[in-house]
Amino acid sequence: MMPLPSRSLLHRAVTLAVFALVGCGSEGGEEARAEGAAETSSPAPAAPASPRPPVGSAWVIFGADTVVAEVAASPQERADGLMYRETLPDGTGMLFVFPDVAPRSFWMRNTYVDLDIAYMGSDFRIVSIKQMTALDETSIPSDAPAQYALEVRQGWFAERGIEVGALPEVVFGG
Repeated sequence: MMPLPSRSLLHRAVTLAVFALVGCGSEGGEEARAEGAAETSSPAPAAPASPRPPVGSAWVIFGADTVVAEVAASPQERADGLMYRETLPDGTGMLFVFPDVAPRSFWMRNTYVDLDIAYMGSDFRIVSIKQMTALDETSIPSDAPAQYALEVRQGWFAERGIEVGALPEVVFGG
């Protein structure tokens, strides 16, 4: 009959097994397993990587509601905006990023979908929300200087009770 392993030996075996399972799918898994094999106590678990949207997009998070937004940061991307789109799925939009805070104005040339636009200050706080009608070339100005503008399907903000003064969390991709 074989003797039972001691508690510390059993603890080390379990720790190594956990590292082998967890480390296989994580970045630096080989290092984690090697470090775990040399230690006698359980190491602290690694912090999970923060999820991020894809490059060229951002999550604009208003509490439980999130807009998955394409980012328009270059002059050409901002000029093109959502032109020539025939649909804009719910929960998606475009976040316009300007290099400075200034009075802003948008129009709907070649834009086929009715939109809401939220103008936002440098801290992303909404300074005005306006409705824009498809193909209307009337200039729609912000009520205050803005550095960002978020376009979504018309009615999206009102349906969620999002108003001027709201401060979303914004996570850029990349």
